[in-house]
Amino acid sequence: MPTTMSDSEHAAGAARDAAEMRTIVSRWLSAFEAALATGDANAIEALWAQDSHWRDVLAFTWHITPRVGAEAIARGLVERQPAVKASGFAISANRTPPRRVKRVGQECIEALFQFETRVGRCEGVLRLLPSSDGGATGHKAWVLSTSLDELTGFEEKVGSHRPSGAAFSRNFGGDNWEDARRKAQDYDGREPTVLVVGGAQAGLSIAARLNQLGVDTLVIEKWPRIGDSWRKRYHSLALHNSIRVNNLPYMPFPPTWPNYIPKDMLGLWFEIYAQAMEINNWTSTEFTKGEWDEKSGHWNATLKRADGSERIMHPRHIVFANGVSTYPLIPELPGLESFEGDVIHSEGFDNGAPYQGKNALVIGTGSSANDIALDLYHFGCETTIVQRGSTTVVSIEPSAKLNYALYDEGMPVEDCDLIASAATPPLILDAYRLAVKRMAELDRDMIDGLKRIGFKYDIGEDETGHQMKYRRRGGGYNLDAGSSELMIKGEIGLLHYETIERFCPEGARLKDGTTKKADLIVLGTGYYPQGELVRRSLGDEMADRIGQIWGEDKDGELANMYKRTPQEGVWFIAGSLPQVRIYSKYIALQIKATEEGLIDTPYPR
Repeated sequence: MPTTMSDSEHAAGAARDAAEMRTIVSRWLSAFEAALATGDANAIEALWAQDSHWRDVLAFTWHITPRVGAEAIARGLVERQPAVKASGFAISANRTPPRRVKRVGQECIEALFQFETRVGRCEGVLRLLPSSDGGATGHKAWVLSTSLDELTGFEEKVGSHRPSGAAFSRNFGGDNWEDARRKAQDYDGREPTVLVVGGAQAGLSIAARLNQLGVDTLVIEKWPRIGDSWRKRYHSLALHNSIRVNNLPYMPFPPTWPNYIPKDMLGLWFEIYAQAMEINNWTSTEFTKGEWDEKSGHWNATLKRADGSERIMHPRHIVFANGVSTYPLIPELPGLESFEGDVIHSEGFDNGAPYQGKNALVIGTGSSANDIALDLYHFGCETTIVQRGSTTVVSIEPSAKLNYALYDEGMPVEDCDLIASAATPPLILDAYRLAVKRMAELDRDMIDGLKRIGFKYDIGEDETGHQMKYRRRGGGYNLDAGSSELMIKGEIGLLHYETIERFCPEGARLKDGTTKKADLIVLGTGYYPQGELVRRSLGDEMADRIGQIWGEDKDGELANMYKRTPQEGVWFIAGSLPQVRIYSKYIALQIKATEEGLIDTPYPR
């Protein structure tokens, strides 16, 4: 007769498996440390599987450095170990314990570990595969990530390192906290070490991180209030990914908040966050010009204030946190200047109320264009989407949620963030291909319906979906909130751009001689990339020196993002809320290390 295991037997078996995994991981880490200490490249190489990956985030290289293949990994580790002096490799004491998991379709043991270097404490992710020639452990490394966590002697002012408050607590006859904050914000007679351009999620995250490292930082925001870059977007906007992945550093959202945060709620939170995290910020302030003073090692940064006055500041670092997308991109469309209705770029669109009972053309098939079309439709406007290029379409639920499935595994967010940053570019591509296949299955009815009405649909370059489109060019996809179903039903129209001969006073004159009438044309045509502000404010020569910003670099990493660039004192941070939460930490550590003279590798050229 078949027997079933009792709960106690299950528990005992799980405990034995957990102990076995700890032994396997500990033995591998010990062997790795021993080989590293002797500089034996062959011994290091022998510890790795044939298809192996190492991603270093500052710990060894002071850069974001991926390496693929055992030989390349061993060579890179041996080259840097004499300067780095990595030691003390062990399973992390306060992290998720080693587990058997499936990553990128591969069963493995995954462990979080810690170690130390000459300058700081580090952490990493190790994934092991069973191997017949895996030595004493019977396993070889498939994936290793090594990340700098904190600088020794310059720890973040959190937890046991938090400030006492003695500087203003019960300071009778002296400044209280409000006085101290007002003086800090004024910058009367002092200069910030770091100037952050942009006061949304990226700028606030890096400023909060730098504050905890004791680096004087000023955030400037062109809008009147922190959070306005979200408040002033279209009326119906809400985040397209779940609240569980979107916390900013140090301060999680209230547990009462909705899963998909409305844009005004998010703007309010940013304003609260800036106050609570004591972030110095000047609103209604625009960065107009920057010149690098090579001799003095600082910037001459011109800031234009709300009253039209200018102030020149001299920070040693400028962090561009103005987003993947900056200035609206308004294409030259034939005859558009003759159109007698309203022409609005998506950035300037508020809501569809003024167009009830009227006709609208929305040019573009990205997320913003589709959301705006939905808004117009629900206000009773006859709306047609004009498609130019092929588009990736993914349902917000259930499909887009797959990209953050890691955060549903029950681990603390900090552990998920560490694991999320472990993958090399080839592994990222493989993971996205697997996710896209599943997304296409879940969205099959929607995709078939779109194709049936002639919608130009694709699953991304090399079948990697919308996420790689975002990494490569910041657009070309729609996280669908319902517009696709309405297009399939014919309730929102679909018009291909190539059928338009030119725009005319009444709307769009088509090549078949008919006219598509419109009272409104919305240009959902995207934005210039982040580098446009660099070119306008720092000049062509500096922009050319820095090179590509965002997109893939020669290693497949995001170009000039979250790391030192070819120009000293210039940094870039952009992306989703999870991205800026994770990588703001690493930019802050690099800036602090630069200020303390700890970095021993040159700026990339």
